Amino acid sequence: MVDNSTLVRLLRQLTVESDRFAELFGERQRMHRTDLNALALIMDARWGGEPMSPSRLAEAMHLSASATTSVLDRLEASGHVERTRSAQDRRKVELRVNEKALDLGRAFFTPLNEALTRAWVGFGEAEKEVVARFLAASIEATVAVRTDLAE
Repeated sequence: MVDNSTLVRLLRQLTVESDRFAELFGERQRMHRTDLNALALIMDARWGGEPMSPSRLAEAMHLSASATTSVLDRLEASGHVERTRSAQDRRKVELRVNEKALDLGRAFFTPLNEALTRAWVGFGEAEKEVVARFLAASIEATVAVRTDLAE
């Protein structure tokens, strides 16, 4: 039987190892962790079908407008992100990860993706659904507590 403290410990270990992996990518690309987090949020918005805007990025990262502009300036200068005008509303700016950044990410993260896929071979679809629900609930709980503490 796995108790809740074991689950918390395992989640913490996964978080630390994921952070270490992301930091290695950042070191190789000479990117600050804040820039990596911004890039991840912009990519997640893209995959979610809703383009990221500078103001949404600032809110998601809890940064001031000027700090967000600095992050975006660095990401744009390094060729990872482009600021474009929205096709629906030309007054709005949308952030897009360019192909160079996606290619760099694929090259670095593909071995991890392959290793995780091999590690999960023994899990059936029903088990994966439970794990996905567990992770989503864990993320929601973490966001809720973080939000409460920030207020």
